Amino acid sequence: MSKPKHLGVTPPISTNAPSEEEEALSTDLLNTLKDEGVFEGEDERKNREVVLGKIDKLVKEVVYQVALKNKLPESLARECGGKIFTYGSYRLGVHGAGADIDTLCVVPSHVKREDFFEYMTALLKERSEVTELTAVPDAYVPVIKLQFSGVDIDMIVGVLQQPTIPDDLELLDDKILRSIDELSVRSVNGSRVTDEILRLVPNVSTFRLALRCIKLWAKRRAIYSNSVGFFGGVAWAMAVARICQLYPNQSASTIVARFFHIFLRWNWPMPILLKPIDEGSGQFGVWNPKFNQSDRNHKMPIITPAYPSMCATHNVSQSTKQVIYVEIKRGVQIIDKIMKRELPWKHLFEKDEYFRQYKFYLQVNVSSRGDEEHHRLHGFVESRLRFYVASLETSGQFVLIHPCTKSFEHEFACKSDEEAQRIRAGFLPAEPSTPAPEGEAAPGSGAEATVPDAANGQDASSAEAGDPATGSDSDKGKIHTSTFYLGLHLIKRERSATGERRMDLSLPTQDFIRRIKDSDVWKGDDEMAISIRFLRQEQLPDEVFAGMSRERLRTSSSTRQDKKKSKKRSTQGADDAAASEAPAKKAKLAAAPVPSTSGFAADAGSKQASDEAAGRNMVTSAEGGSSATANGSTKPATSVVSIPAPVPPMAKSGGIKLKLLGS
Repeated sequence: MSKPKHLGVTPPISTNAPSEEEEALSTDLLNTLKDEGVFEGEDERKNREVVLGKIDKLVKEVVYQVALKNKLPESLARECGGKIFTYGSYRLGVHGAGADIDTLCVVPSHVKREDFFEYMTALLKERSEVTELTAVPDAYVPVIKLQFSGVDIDMIVGVLQQPTIPDDLELLDDKILRSIDELSVRSVNGSRVTDEILRLVPNVSTFRLALRCIKLWAKRRAIYSNSVGFFGGVAWAMAVARICQLYPNQSASTIVARFFHIFLRWNWPMPILLKPIDEGSGQFGVWNPKFNQSDRNHKMPIITPAYPSMCATHNVSQSTKQVIYVEIKRGVQIIDKIMKRELPWKHLFEKDEYFRQYKFYLQVNVSSRGDEEHHRLHGFVESRLRFYVASLETSGQFVLIHPCTKSFEHEFACKSDEEAQRIRAGFLPAEPSTPAPEGEAAPGSGAEATVPDAANGQDASSAEAGDPATGSDSDKGKIHTSTFYLGLHLIKRERSATGERRMDLSLPTQDFIRRIKDSDVWKGDDEMAISIRFLRQEQLPDEVFAGMSRERLRTSSSTRQDKKKSKKRSTQGADDAAASEAPAKKAKLAAAPVPSTSGFAADAGSKQASDEAAGRNMVTSAEGGSSATANGSTKPATSVVSIPAPVPPMAKSGGIKLKLLGS
């Protein structure tokens, strides 16, 4: 069978060349990206090359030292070699200023993975140029994270079953996968996939410009993060590469425009493929939804082109799928105007307003005393948030749960046990410019909450965050914190007779906390803490808005609801006016010579009208929270949401109580 003359699993949609206008739009796109600072400078480029050269020498030194440990003659030890490969955005040629470099270190068979982590970490610690060194050997793909001369490096290792690694080694040959373990396959495949993508696009320069555009758009719209359930860099690259295959002769501007239109209408879970899936020798399993239940569960599958083919988007949840769809739909509306010259390119890259989108948020706080330990805890919690989202989705309470792709990091030097306790419980001090009054929560720090103890009704938060009354000197000192957010879009439901709505989030929250504490990353409650808080949008800390307005965005649906409420209030006002005439009518009826029950009916009606008026004057939060009366005072609502997380003492005012139902 003759090979197809096109790239991809289907023929192109169009082979037309770009028009002059489309070329001009591509030039405008390039200039806009330059203005946005997505290209690195010459000095930075040279520094990266120097850093990679030093790392290559370090890899060879590790191989040499391990060879000597294994009693190999020095002459042979020097010949064992070792080589580095880059992958990800750097290898694709679309990295920006300040971006990290994904680096694969390939070593021969006598270097075990444990040896590599031990020897490489030791060598890196001796280098004055190396900072923020963190080894994560138990990750899905074991990695060493570091900063080398100001360049962020993610270093992974692949152990090949051969005695030496020559400098001219290539990884695209499937034979190198023979007899290597699964961890090495995952590591080596990063580079193999990147090289295969470049091989499968018809025009690399067009692909790179279009991909830079889509990467910047995805980052600005906060949908660029594989770890929390969106697309990562490789997934976006393969999506853009597929459009390039469908329009092989087009310019970058048209590729971007068709990207939005095609993926708005894409029939998920139909996979995105750059080439037919290669079954290979059968040594490793490949993505196959016909036989694998886990593969059938993938919401937006994008399949890697190198054997063994895997799904690069297995982390996508139902919620993040909806968020991606909404952003692509927004992209279609803007790109159509850009292509008509009605808008400039910069409108596509407007930043998202995540913290103005939702009425309620979950705030996940983790803290550690050690710097290196906190780096590991931060990465582990971030990688497990998607499980929390998936668990919350099954509760039936939410339309979607939107994870924030950005976390907020802090380092505090605590001066007292009480301050350390509050920070470990997730209540961070106010910024220096706006210090919090003593004994009060920082402005905007959110609602205080409590988990009552089932036995005596007292605050049980000390089980997670420590008891302020019995705090020891070990509570003082430096504390590192990371804060993650989940935006909540609730399903509309009828309120109860008391105007409250109950949600029990205890099971998914307990399961999430258990996942964190059962891991090897967790060093005990004395060294680490985790807390989860339920916040209204207006209770979010100032730092998340970064100078933007705190006013919540109004959607078209909420605007319609406001009109309905206004109309209802008008109707109720007319009813009130009619009700005000009831006493006069009642007096006339009472004066009538014929006995009547209308007086009793008027009494009942009067009470009902009073209750209705009270209901109109009382605005109760959808999730409990504070109840605001007509005169502007506040009244704490009853406990309505259940989250058994480590939290500090109950709020004295304005708090949303998180109560464990049934306790």
